[in-house]
Amino acid sequence: MIKIFKKSDQAYGEFNNGDIIENKPIGFPGENTSIKAYSNLFYWAHASAKVDSTIGLHPHRGFEIMTFVLEGEIRHYDTIIEKWIDLKKGDIQLIQSGSGISHSEFMQKNSSIFQIWFDPDISKTMQQKAKYQDYRSDMFNQEKNITKLVGKNSPIKIESENIEIFKLFVEENYNLKLEPNFYYSIYLINGEAKINNVVIEKDNFIKIYNQEMLEINSKKKSEFFVVKSPKKISYKTYI
Repeated sequence: MIKIFKKSDQAYGEFNNGDIIENKPIGFPGENTSIKAYSNLFYWAHASAKVDSTIGLHPHRGFEIMTFVLEGEIRHYDTIIEKWIDLKKGDIQLIQSGSGISHSEFMQKNSSIFQIWFDPDISKTMQQKAKYQDYRSDMFNQEKNITKLVGKNSPIKIESENIEIFKLFVEENYNLKLEPNFYYSIYLINGEAKINNVVIEKDNFIKIYNQEMLEINSKKKSEFFVVKSPKKISYKTYI
């Protein structure tokens, strides 16, 4: 099964009177979006800054929150490190919010990010001390078409069960073998391609399951962001 969600199908959000705008493939409960939380994927936003802008200090608990810098530069402040940290294109930030952490984010003009929330069994993590970690772009190695970001052969391991994340770069043709017990959640960052002869455009979000193989064809280099998550989870998720 391949389900495609165009940008217009995704929830819309903004900060600071539209200085930062978001399309959300997976919105918060109650938001107007065609797709709701599934597996241990709770929330997914693609944020872009029109001008330099800061999101003020705000709290989090329980969830694992990851920020992937797609373009430009952002800065981060939280109540653990108590200083501003710069993050640039290709860098990744991991907040394991545990029993509680507050943070603030600055986005430089023309920067863009993914922020994705994972559910690591928050009934347990809310009893744990919060943690924060940065990972720089040079820590990730590209092997052929794939750059592993989270999971096997990556420096990042998270508590949310059986999550793997990678970038996939396709210039002509590529076959991606899929495992039957997982969802594959794919966002086309750049380019235009066909997946199993279905046209996929920039900013499309694709939810895939019960497929053995994806046949990807691209006339120019396309960049896909892929999250592999389990169909069955050993703990009760938030939703």
